[in-house]
Amino acid sequence: MTFVLQQYLASRREAVEIALNEVLPPQNVRPERLHEAIRYSVLAPGKRLRPTLVIAAAEALGVSADVVMPTACALECIHVFSLIHDDLPCMDNDDYRRGRLTNHKVYGEAMALLAGDALLALAFELIASNISCASTESVLKTLKLLSHASGTWGMVGGQVVDMESQGQEVSSETLQYIHACKTGALIKGSVEAGAILAGADPDQQLAFRKYGNHIGLAFQIADDILDVVGDEAVIGKPVGSDQERDKATFPRLFGLDESRRKANAEVEGALDALSVFDHKADPLRAIARYIVDREL
Repeated sequence: MTFVLQQYLASRREAVEIALNEVLPPQNVRPERLHEAIRYSVLAPGKRLRPTLVIAAAEALGVSADVVMPTACALECIHVFSLIHDDLPCMDNDDYRRGRLTNHKVYGEAMALLAGDALLALAFELIASNISCASTESVLKTLKLLSHASGTWGMVGGQVVDMESQGQEVSSETLQYIHACKTGALIKGSVEAGAILAGADPDQQLAFRKYGNHIGLAFQIADDILDVVGDEAVIGKPVGSDQERDKATFPRLFGLDESRRKANAEVEGALDALSVFDHKADPLRAIARYIVDREL
């Protein structure tokens, strides 16, 4: 049977969204306005790439999505927390996200800030709850892994250096650090989390880590390119914002053609890392290609 990526993504996205609707605080429970703001952003249309990577990594080892679904939902909560905060006036000051008004434009800055805070806390509650269907050791490893990926050593640290680099001439090493931390750490963490919860051995964990490193960087390079040449209606946010803010990006440093070459090289590295796995890893292979083929 031929593997069709779009069908796979659609089915996993639907499963994740059903699960998210169940684990998010109900909108009619106090404090209602906070829960409304949380659901507004989390349930907005999105690719659900990070939770899908958790599931795909587990499935590559023959473990079903149900076993890792709480952590898959947690990854989406962490991701959305970062989006809500990134969009705030004190950060990127964006008006649109995922094709709709950003959280603070609808609920105000204070509520948006608190919605992000609540999502980060909920994420770690969800990871801990994975103990009902995965080993205690694997859940503890996942908690440590995703705490590391979310904080100063990963996403938050990358955001800080990204902000500090605006309007500055940066080296390729600094640019790679920003992308590997701000975006890549959580993408890599998603893959690794699914593998750990599915019982991957050390060699398999290393292969997934290499894959995650490559696709994390490829994803952000592709995002940099889309900010230059993308269709606003497709990507759900304004294009040209990186240039407007004088941000450090791959096209700014290397140009579009070389940036595309680098993104494709990262995909090849990701595919090579998966050479030790059989056809059950085909979704991960297809996702790696999809990352740079989105609208490039």
